[in-house]
Amino acid sequence: MLNKIFIMGRLTRDPELRRTQTGTPVASFTLAVDRDFRDKATGERATDFIDVVAWRQTAEFVSRYFSKGRSAVVEGRLQIRDWTDKEGGKRRSAEVIADNIYFGDSKRDGDGGGSYSTGYHQGGQGGGYPAPQPPADPFGGYGAPPADGDQFAELATDDGDLPF
Repeated sequence: MLNKIFIMGRLTRDPELRRTQTGTPVASFTLAVDRDFRDKATGERATDFIDVVAWRQTAEFVSRYFSKGRSAVVEGRLQIRDWTDKEGGKRRSAEVIADNIYFGDSKRDGDGGGSYSTGYHQGGQGGGYPAPQPPADPFGGYGAPPADGDQFAELATDDGDLPF
């Protein structure tokens, strides 16, 4: 069987970090996730509010680096939980158990952090992605193009043993 989910949205509140009786960290938060389609009558997208639970190192990571309004990508599994409310009524809730959490925005777009991914490893580079740098020799080591402006140059090596 397969139970894998990926969601991307914005945190509706700061993550709440708690610890179990044995000291295991657990963080919970809610993501506001826009639907892919617009309502025909209003032209607006509906939003789903999805509860997420993260455990151990992932819980500590999300509580340290994420806050209300920050964009997050969550990879995990869907879990249905039955529970009893204060009046004794049986209730059922769906939540995502996070395996990995990634920033959905860069440091420039959000309010802190950078382009990091998580799981059991937190690391990466700060800020967004650097601009691509041109290669030192744009002609791949074959020298500059001919002076007449022709962009095609004769190769200096001879591969006369090619089978075709």
